[in-house]
Amino acid sequence: MRNTRIIVTHYGGPDALRVIEEECPEPKDGEVRVRVLAAGVSLPDIMAREGVHPETPPVPFTPGWDLVGVVDRVGAGVPGVQPGQMVAAMPIHGAYAGFVCLPHHELVPVPPGLDAAEAVCLVLNYITAYQMMHRSAKIGPGQRALIHGAAGGVGTALLQLGRLAGLEMYGTCSSRGAQTVSDLGGIPIDYQHQDFVKEIHRRTREGVDVVFDPIGGAHLWHSRKALRPGGRVVGYGLISSIRGEGLTSSRPGRRQRFRGTAIFALYIAGGWVLPGRRRVVPYSIQTLKRLKPAWFRQDLLALLDLLRQQKIKPLIAQRFPLAEARQAQELLGKGGVTGKIVLVHDESSRRFAGPAASPAGHE
Repeated sequence: MRNTRIIVTHYGGPDALRVIEEECPEPKDGEVRVRVLAAGVSLPDIMAREGVHPETPPVPFTPGWDLVGVVDRVGAGVPGVQPGQMVAAMPIHGAYAGFVCLPHHELVPVPPGLDAAEAVCLVLNYITAYQMMHRSAKIGPGQRALIHGAAGGVGTALLQLGRLAGLEMYGTCSSRGAQTVSDLGGIPIDYQHQDFVKEIHRRTREGVDVVFDPIGGAHLWHSRKALRPGGRVVGYGLISSIRGEGLTSSRPGRRQRFRGTAIFALYIAGGWVLPGRRRVVPYSIQTLKRLKPAWFRQDLLALLDLLRQQKIKPLIAQRFPLAEARQAQELLGKGGVTGKIVLVHDESSRRFAGPAASPAGHE
């Protein structure tokens, strides 16, 4: 059986992506081979291709943070996993493939009957949103939130989960994304023509309880001005801090980590020292997953249940075949995408009605 896989041949632009055909991988002891139905396309994938993300592997590598698929073959010493079972995982890299072998404890069961493309949106985007909201900010009903990039993948997840949590929400977006933000229960703020700090204080007087900021750098400090006393900015992604120097083949992403971390540390310290108790706190999905793997599993299961109950509905910007990963990344790289771009491998089976999922692996 043959396997199609996307590899990054060198750090750089979309031309660095190449489609290869090879023999299907065999699971080792403790591993499970998964036939991938859907893989998410995210900014960290692009940043890894550019060589600037802290999680960038050496080239050549296969990108792809998140996937949903079907158990195809089970290696020795794997309890509680059956072929045909639908599962989700966040391998950080490797998801842009037809088949992938993963440690069994990385797999989370997915209820049958769900759209694989919708389910994969939960793995990176919705867990990021859910954990920032409920584990980092610990925000509750009636409180106010400002969401930057509100029409994007994580932004739309924050809006949907914030509406379930009873938040009053404001979202920065372009004029093109304003209707989406409104439809999801937020008040749009056009960042291209409005100063979001002035707009927040005009509408709320004292400010918001939390700001979710994926941009980083000096933008974090500007976001802090939109807070009420005692509020907090949750910084994630840190796009400008990490990507500030553009494409780099000579400075691997792991070196960039220290630059971004140092800048962030200054803002965190400033939030504690200056009056007003307006804090800046970091969030990293991969760091929290490594420190608290049980939380990742618990939160993904909760989100999958919300999807099953149709209480959340991920916005899919576009579905691309796996072989068109380059075009998918080019589209995301242009910006202005509403929702999540997904690579699908078998459109006819994206609603997989397999056997009832039993727990895959152990925490």
